This record gives sequence, C-alpha cells and structure tokens, in this order.
Amino acid sequence: MDRDELAAWLRLTLTEGVGNGAARRLLARFGLPQDIFQQDEGALQQCVTAAQARTLCAIPGTWEALVDTTWQWLEGAEPAGPARAVVTLGDTRYPQSLLDTEDPPLLMYVMGPARFVAQAPLAGPRCLAVVGSRNPTAQGAENARLFARSLRSAGLTIVSGLALGVDAAAHEGALDSGGDVPQEEDSPATIAVVGTGLDRVYPRKNLDLAHRIASCGLLVSEYPLGTPPLAANFPKRNRIIAGLSQGTLVVEAALASGSLITARMAAEQGREVFAIPGSIHAPQSRGCHALIRQGAKLVESAQDVLEELRLPPAPAPCAPPSADEAGAHSTSAAAQPAETPLLRALGFDPMGVDALVARTGIDAASLQVELLELELAGHVARLPGGLYQRLGRA
Repeated sequence: MDRDELAAWLRLTLTEGVGNGAARRLLARFGLPQDIFQQDEGALQQCVTAAQARTLCAIPGTWEALVDTTWQWLEGAEPAGPARAVVTLGDTRYPQSLLDTEDPPLLMYVMGPARFVAQAPLAGPRCLAVVGSRNPTAQGAENARLFARSLRSAGLTIVSGLALGVDAAAHEGALDSGGDVPQEEDSPATIAVVGTGLDRVYPRKNLDLAHRIASCGLLVSEYPLGTPPLAANFPKRNRIIAGLSQGTLVVEAALASGSLITARMAAEQGREVFAIPGSIHAPQSRGCHALIRQGAKLVESAQDVLEELRLPPAPAPCAPPSADEAGAHSTSAAAQPAETPLLRALGFDPMGVDALVARTGIDAASLQVELLELELAGHVARLPGGLYQRLGRA
C-alpha cells in the first residue's frame, strides 16, 4: 500500500457521521476510497444522505497528522522486530471469517512476525476465542491457561482481548504451548484484539505480555494510532474477537460481563459458543450458567471443544522425554496430593478457616500449616477475605 492509498482509507475512517455500513456502500458503488473522494455531492448522495455527502467532501481536521503518524509507524518497523501493516477490506490478507460478519471493520492495524503479517489471510479458519472475567477466581485463571495451552497444542490459534484476568491467562497459555504445536502449522499462537491504538498497551500491566504476543502472534486493532483506552471501544472490539473465531469459549463471567457480549455476537454469527460451568455460589460462574441454559455447549475439557469442532485431539509428544524431563514429570505426579480429610472438606468452593476447622476438627494452627503447604504446592489458592479454594486441573 502506497501513501496515497493509505491516506484515502484513513480519510474514509475519519469522516464524521459515516459509519462502516455507509462506507461499505460507497466502496461497493465507486470502488477504492480514492475514487469515492473524486465524486461530487450529487453522486455521493446515491449511497448516503445529503449530510454525509457534505461531510465526505470536507477534509477531517486530524487527517493529515494521522497520515503522517501512521506512515512513520509503518516505515519505522525495525528489521529484527515485529512487522507492521494496515490491512483493509480490499486486501487479500483480510480474514474471510470477518468479511462474513454483519459489521467488519474497514481496516485493521496489525503487528507481529513478518511471516504472519504477510500471509493471506491473516487468520485462518482454525481460531478459537477464549474470554472471561477480568477478576477470575484462581481456578478460573488456571482453567483459561490450561484450556488455551491444550487447544493451541491441537493447532488452534487462541483469540482474546489482552484484558486482565481470563484474557491474559488465555494468551499466556497459548504462548506457553510452544513446542507442542505441530511443526506443519504456521499460524499465530494467539491473536490479541485490543481497544486502543497499537502504539499503546492497555492495561500497562500487560506490556510484557503484549511484547510476547508481538513476537509469536498478532496484535490487532481497528482504532487509529494514538487512540486512548475509551470505555466504549472495548465492547465494540468484541465483534472482531468473535468474528475471527469459529467458536467462543467463556471461562468465567458474571451476568453483566462483556464476555457475554462476545458470546452473543458469536451466536448471532452462527459460531459455536462454549462455557465452563462453575460453583453455583460463585458470581463469576453465573454468566456461564446463563449461557448454558441458553444453549451454549457445556465443556469440562479441551477435548470437549475439539470434538464439537470436529478437530483431532492435541498430538502426543513426538519424542520421548529426556531424563531430566522424565524426572520432573515423576516429581510432578508424585506431588499430586492424596485425598486428605482437609481436601475432602475443602471441596472446590471457596471456604474460610473457621468453616474448615468445624468440618475437619483440626486445630486452626495445624490447619494453617497444611493449607500453606498445599498452597505452595499449587493445589490450593488463597483468595481475598481469608478464603481458600482447591484447584482442579482441566
């Protein structure tokens, strides 16, 4: 894409009052954005209102500055760093799965390894969205990480939103799958669809994670460079997360969670919706339970998802483990706790020390010691409010 073509696309996206729908009508009628801006008001009114036609004939105030910034961003990519691109509706790299949705973005800013940024399409058909609460339980975050890792090992690209909580855990799980991915699969480990410009990372806590994604996956945004984290942009970007994916897995979600927006959009697009059930007492599980009542597929393992998508299971390791790896595996297996009275009493719902003392008859001091040992071993998580929860393995 040369600078003039980029400038025309940016002008179209910046034109006030002309949304994606009107812009697509104009593109269908006149061709490329350069051709749209060569028309007079009368010709433009064949597709849009008179007010929109007048706006299209005026140059947006921030247009020239955005063109300069975007061109410098594209040209400023370091050879050894992530590649950068602006992928428009007319680009062969534009994912077909997004074109099939009701409201595909006119263009997307993309950053990642050159082999992924250059491939057509950017995202293949084997993508799965993994979304959920920004404040998950310890078990919810662990489920997101383990499901994403297993699904990536089966060759799926994990799509999420780079938010705190489940999103971050899903990205991390996909990245951690590393060597388990079949070598013939040349697809991004994970795709982060963000609600800001790609020159900003929000939340800042995920800055290191964003750098990891840029080296092994793709960062994607429909918003111009310099766009700050605005509340309205995050629900809107959810349609891209759903649109890139053949299904959406909701790990944990409250009834008012934005993850339910993504699930609804996936269902409206005819994509699969999966939900992991949780405790009937946990607010973070109520959204998943509502989805299941509405027809979402209840899943308890990554294999359940793969079977619904009619995909083969994750491959077994191609080579036997080394002595060190075997020893580590044996140690890990041995570390699995026996079903002690404390673990039986704890179950998988959050519980306080007083309740555990009453259930087990163990004195509080001894109980605290045993809980600490289980916590250090990764079998129990300490929650806010002095509660503890047993961790399962997906």
